[in-house]
Amino acid sequence: MPNTTLDLQLLLPGHAAREDACTAGLVAAVTALRGVVAADFRTDGRRGTLSVDHDAALLGSDELTTLAMSAARTVADRFVHEELLLSGLHCSDCAAKVSAVARRLDGVFAADASFASEKLHVGLDTSVAPEAKVLSRVAAEVEGLGYRVVRVGSDGADLAPRGAAGTAHSDATAHSHGVHSRAAHSQGTQATATAAAGSYAHDERAHAAQARGTTGPALGRLPADLKLSLVAGACLAAGFALQTAGAPPLAWLSAYLAAYVAGGWNATNHAVRAARRARFDIDLLMVVAALGAASLGSWAEGALLLFLFSLGHSLEHLAMDRARGAIRALGGLTPKTARVRRAGVEAELPLAELLLGDTVIVRPGERLPADGRVTAGASHVDQAPITGESMPVRKGIGDEVYAGTINADGFLEIATTRAPEDTTLARVIKAVESAQRDAAPSQRLTDRFQRVFSPLVLGVTVLMIVVPPLFGAPFEASFMRAMVLLVASSPCALALATPSAVLAGIARGARSGVLIKGGAHLENAGMADVVVLDKTGTLTRGRPELTDVATLTGDERRLLTLVAGLESRSAHPLAGAILRGVAERLTTLDGGEPAEAPAVVTPGLPSLTDFTELSGHGVRGVLAGTPVLIGNRKLMAAAGVSVPQAAEAHAAEFESAGKTTSFVAIGEGPAGAGAASEGHAAEGAAHPGGAADASRAPAILAGVLAVRDEPRPEAATAVAELRRLGVRRLVMLTGDHERVARAVGTELGMDEVHAELLPEDKAGIVAGLKASHHRVIVVGDGINDAPAMAEAHVAVAMGGAASDVALEAADVALMADDLGKLPYAIALSRASRRMIVQNLFVSMGVIALLVPSAILGLASIGAAVIIHESSTLIVVANALRLLAFKPRGRVAA
Repeated sequence: MPNTTLDLQLLLPGHAAREDACTAGLVAAVTALRGVVAADFRTDGRRGTLSVDHDAALLGSDELTTLAMSAARTVADRFVHEELLLSGLHCSDCAAKVSAVARRLDGVFAADASFASEKLHVGLDTSVAPEAKVLSRVAAEVEGLGYRVVRVGSDGADLAPRGAAGTAHSDATAHSHGVHSRAAHSQGTQATATAAAGSYAHDERAHAAQARGTTGPALGRLPADLKLSLVAGACLAAGFALQTAGAPPLAWLSAYLAAYVAGGWNATNHAVRAARRARFDIDLLMVVAALGAASLGSWAEGALLLFLFSLGHSLEHLAMDRARGAIRALGGLTPKTARVRRAGVEAELPLAELLLGDTVIVRPGERLPADGRVTAGASHVDQAPITGESMPVRKGIGDEVYAGTINADGFLEIATTRAPEDTTLARVIKAVESAQRDAAPSQRLTDRFQRVFSPLVLGVTVLMIVVPPLFGAPFEASFMRAMVLLVASSPCALALATPSAVLAGIARGARSGVLIKGGAHLENAGMADVVVLDKTGTLTRGRPELTDVATLTGDERRLLTLVAGLESRSAHPLAGAILRGVAERLTTLDGGEPAEAPAVVTPGLPSLTDFTELSGHGVRGVLAGTPVLIGNRKLMAAAGVSVPQAAEAHAAEFESAGKTTSFVAIGEGPAGAGAASEGHAAEGAAHPGGAADASRAPAILAGVLAVRDEPRPEAATAVAELRRLGVRRLVMLTGDHERVARAVGTELGMDEVHAELLPEDKAGIVAGLKASHHRVIVVGDGINDAPAMAEAHVAVAMGGAASDVALEAADVALMADDLGKLPYAIALSRASRRMIVQNLFVSMGVIALLVPSAILGLASIGAAVIIHESSTLIVVANALRLLAFKPRGRVAA
């Protein structure tokens, strides 16, 4: 028997990759099973698949799945992923030091620190040492470098060595792993803090402020490092003035020495700690360069170097804190407590004590503490923090509401439907945090460049120090030139060029109701030239509506009443649409205002007898003695009902617009004794001609009904905006009939329409577009469109706030059920790409300018520091422009 291949879907940690110890351990465990020929792991950055070739005679698929799941549980117990909050980082070199130190520890198989997000992601092997012990070692080593580690968990425990004893439990941010068969439905683990999001944001800001020496309000006090920098600047200016004025050397030397101490305090602290661990970084370089300048008598130049270096880093901190703050602000949206009614008693409880099904009371002006459904009251709710909608949304009994939104003007009682750690807002925060770890393509490119460039520069620096003195050049001059080269080649700006823009872009998107789940997706969305959209539920409302009623007899009220009476018994999907439409029209005829969601018409309807559902053709019955028939042309013909030219004209008009038509025929008088027997009813159900019994056959065609799943109000505008943004091809995919699909596609201005497709057919079309070298975005609901979305370069799902599947399945989730957010997402992506390109141009341009100048001795160390620090500030400030991004033209946030 030939080998069989079984694909198993994996629930992955945030950093899963082919070389990850978790996936490698799982592959090895599965490969070792009897009957397994080979196993391989692959991932597209969104999903992981374990592909197993096995001998079905020795190991069946069901048994293999069971054994693989067991192996996955073993791997999950052994390997743990943790995310730790850092504070005190002041450059990308700091992050590199932290990563390197953590990786060297026993029990740590992966460590990746990010200066942009101030997070450390670590992978732990608990078979080497207990998780708490390894984390304590990580904290001790990182603290030894002069930084602080805070565990982002349910208890907010500080992982500094003195407080790490109580961290043996696995907190909520630990990622878990799993495996299941392709047929199973996957839901990724929601790894999110169990504490209130607001508490997390508060603690994070507090720790950051403590590390920076600021514990008061941000506007009330300057950070300690900026204060020191300003003191250094003042002392430098005083020393320069005294020296220029001819003051005694002791006076101006004292001023310069004070500038050295203030400007170099933080740099020296970090440099000493790094030197103890044999680490060479930019801080050590600056201190050595300043001391070298002092040893040569250039006190002013050394003081200037330290002042500019400290000032640049302080301003850089402030700028990056603003970008991080945009994301932290999401965590501050949820209140810390909830007003809960249990057993008739109201109490203010911490959010962590909230239970599923609790009744939460929300007064006007308060933020909602939990996801739930309204059980009493009505109000307008500002959902902008979640969905980005500009106007408050009316909420009443039965409507879904979200934590972090604002109750505007009414009193609401809500039954909670999600635990505090699993609210839509908590999942958004977790997704945003995970997105910061996803390296964009340009980031991976710069990382590869730095891996080659940095060792090369160090080699050239050594040669510049050693070689020239061998040929008689002064050592001091050679040394200073080498220091200038190191300053010039320090890749701080390059290291921040992409992460700062990604951080700001993701934060801006999240604030506007567009959840972008990684830097790669942020870049890729802007490069797409083809957008593929599903029809039902994406371009259309996803709910059929009665759009037209053509009355041929002149008595519209009687027609509508008879239609409602007959359709009220029907189980056909269109019956509900017809009933809602009839209710709205009857209300209008009575002089009332139609409701937003009209109720099904039931009161006051004529008595119905002899009801029969004629599958594929329509329905018939007798209402108050009057025979009524609703259905298609075949049913009318079989019943002997003549369709006049006027009715055919109406039907042709409706059908040309992609609408489904039904004819309504009514009898001229009572049905009398012609009530059909069960046998006649059964015959009529099988053959529509069975309706032609003379005693019950309707004689007059009274009207024509038209039903259609209407395009969304914003669909045409969104399509036009996509075209204005330069999208070359707009493709619509649907399983609907060709005629209906063509009508909708033509109305909206789609370039291509593919109808009557199965899910796998949709995926094939997307694969074909990719094979033609197009960059493809697929927009759908994340359920029926899953194969096509998996095939796309970027998968976009609608209605992420209301759908777990949409939030999990997509690379980009439009939190509101609003197609108008799609052009905004693409415009934001393109703006982010422009910022990244501009930042890379500035950072690479500075390196290209300064490095040759330093080697040739054309740049002083002061000039190198000024240009170096200025480029870093320019890069960060440029990226921060994304936080205020507003697209040109009509695209709305």
